[in-house]
Amino acid sequence: MPQPTRIAVLGAGNIGAALIGGILKGGVAAPEQVVATVHTKEKAAPLAERFGIRVLAAENLMAVDGADVIILAVKPARMAQMIEEIRWGLRDDRVLVSLAASFPLNAIEGLMGRRLPMFRAMPNIPVLVEEGATCIAHNGAVETHHIQIVERIFRAVGVVSWVEEEHLHAVTALSGSGPAYIYMVIEAMIAGGLKMGLSHEIATRLAEQTVLGAAKLVRETGLHPAILKDQVITPGGVTISAVHELEKHGLRSMLISAIETATRHSRQMAQKVEEKLGHSA
Repeated sequence: MPQPTRIAVLGAGNIGAALIGGILKGGVAAPEQVVATVHTKEKAAPLAERFGIRVLAAENLMAVDGADVIILAVKPARMAQMIEEIRWGLRDDRVLVSLAASFPLNAIEGLMGRRLPMFRAMPNIPVLVEEGATCIAHNGAVETHHIQIVERIFRAVGVVSWVEEEHLHAVTALSGSGPAYIYMVIEAMIAGGLKMGLSHEIATRLAEQTVLGAAKLVRETGLHPAILKDQVITPGGVTISAVHELEKHGLRSMLISAIETATRHSRQMAQKVEEKLGHSA
């Protein structure tokens, strides 16, 4: 297959729309080479106007016609129905990218009834501001040029890492769910500032910038967070008293346990998908 440029995004909600924006802004494809689907005509018109692309309402099979890459930006509960709608229109050289969490590649292949080049991607919500973290796995039918185009798509909205599919459960727990953990931290920092007399505006601005700046420092220095933490601490100072309080209440242990629990839940969800499809086969 020549390097694909015609892309269909099926289910262009928040994440799907963010990907379309990245695809166009990053020059991965031109507007006339992108088609998207949504549930209703009311949602189609604003999306078409926003990006200058063709948007179809409830016409998934029509959208895949002529596309080289098909992105399934739907929730796991919709996957089986979506695949049933489009599988009749897929050539063997088309590339399928699923964004559905805990929906294994072998389950998709089973629903398709044949093997295509397939990817599973786990982007997180910051793709909306082009600062996403996406991990991707693929099946054995994938070739180098497939990898290149899929990586270009997701690099347009953040950073990309490649993993074996078995590790996507941990990825879902760490980066997929991770923004929720960080929002809780930001929320708590704001509340602490309010308790100590800061205005909501100042507390919010300081909390959001502190988290953003701290993350950027980890990325740009390449230093372990423990080293950066020690650079903030002075003997007998304010920071060490706060760090002691956080350690006393088990902040690190709670976050580790949260990721462990979420990973286990993701595995259980995938197992249920496989069992359900196995029983219905």
